[in-house]
Amino acid sequence: MLLIKKPIDQIESETNESPLNRSLSAMNLVSLGIGCIVGAGIFALTGEQTAVYAGPAILISFALAAIACAFAALCYAELASTLPVSGSAYTYAYATLGELPAWIMGWLLILEYGIAASTVAVSWSGYFVSLMKDMGIVIPASFATPTLLYDPNVGGMAAVSIGAAFNFPAFASVMLLTLLLIAGVKESATANNIIVVLKVTVLVLLVAFGLPYINPALWHPFIPDPVIIADTQTKIPVVHYGWGGILHAAAVISFAFVGFEAVSTAAQEAKNPQRDMPIGILASLAICTVLYIAVGAVLTGLVSYKDLNVPDPLAVAVDVLHIGWLKWTIKTGAIIGMFSVTLVLLYGQTRIFYSMARDGLLPEIFSRIHSRLKTPHWNTLIVGLITALVAGFTPIDILGDLVSLGTLLAFTIVCFSVLYLRYTRPQMKRVFKVPFFPWTPLLGIVSCIWLMSGIFNMMALLFEYYIPAGLLIYFLYGRRNSKIRANSAGLS
Repeated sequence: MLLIKKPIDQIESETNESPLNRSLSAMNLVSLGIGCIVGAGIFALTGEQTAVYAGPAILISFALAAIACAFAALCYAELASTLPVSGSAYTYAYATLGELPAWIMGWLLILEYGIAASTVAVSWSGYFVSLMKDMGIVIPASFATPTLLYDPNVGGMAAVSIGAAFNFPAFASVMLLTLLLIAGVKESATANNIIVVLKVTVLVLLVAFGLPYINPALWHPFIPDPVIIADTQTKIPVVHYGWGGILHAAAVISFAFVGFEAVSTAAQEAKNPQRDMPIGILASLAICTVLYIAVGAVLTGLVSYKDLNVPDPLAVAVDVLHIGWLKWTIKTGAIIGMFSVTLVLLYGQTRIFYSMARDGLLPEIFSRIHSRLKTPHWNTLIVGLITALVAGFTPIDILGDLVSLGTLLAFTIVCFSVLYLRYTRPQMKRVFKVPFFPWTPLLGIVSCIWLMSGIFNMMALLFEYYIPAGLLIYFLYGRRNSKIRANSAGLS
């Protein structure tokens, strides 16, 4: 009974009868994906991963992450056109693998959306504080520093300590976006469209002005010699630089591509989901991959990779150009850009909880829809408040690798779901089909597992603490309140 599946017919019926407002066009969905992809990954994580793990070969890391995500994106596109529901990968797993795997998927998606939103908000806070300092406004460290502290020279969860601070900018940004999401999806999508145009323009400006000043000597050695350092807690060797470092960076950077998956959570609010979902998923991934590689090339061509382990690496790079207005533009663009990323991640998390609550696996309050606004208002408020608190208490160092690991594991399950449905439900209507089946989903599974091996030292945290905590909640609440399980018992 732990593998009881949600009937495909029921999923299709819930999709057609959804009370959510269908207001998103194909362009909105592409913008939604770009809005989520172009954010902390390029504005913050790129600098850290370049300086500590990959060096100039961060370009290879981007390519590897993009290839793995492309396989997963094609699988998402098929499932989104076949089962256009808000629950995204959670619902796909419910229909193909059963209730317990679906719950685990939903639990992993909290990393991919909720915790990721907190991570982006922390990064946003760093750029915001930096910009305020440029304007002569100094925010006290105790008001912009997380309560939990992390020593990167020690590593491991043992390095976490408690400070007497709170990251108020990160907290406030999440709460402001929460109110915007409660106000309505159409309003949020309009705001996101404007933000996407602004931040893509900023990145294009950086590439255009930076290209003439690239110093090719900074790309040598392109792949620095590897250095092996053992994690102090797990004792597992972690490779810095070399091909091991490139793989590690690719695994972490895959988190930056998660925006294409966020598109699939909007299926029940898309005007024509069967046609528009694949467009939104694949177009947003393609556009952002080109942007990422171009910006990475300029970044490492302007500044030594060793100097990029800072909260605002793009601002450091633009300083080399000595163009004052461009520095302000980059920082402002980063602030605006990561604002939209947090918006999309919060949106995705609320829609996943909405689907899980409709299935009885979460309390009913998460599926209530506001009569006038047509949004899951209580769901959004609860998710927003928890996300804001995590952002205020927790530094980006603690969460980044774990978020990437959860994301890659979720991608793996989605690729498997495509294989499963193709063989067990070949008669289903598929507006979009992954090309070169079954090799595409198989390559997706292999490439995601390969990338996960790059952050193998985080596996212990995931399987020893995070997943067991999720299973405990499932057996205490979800299993007892499952509507599918109740209906099955009633029919037997």
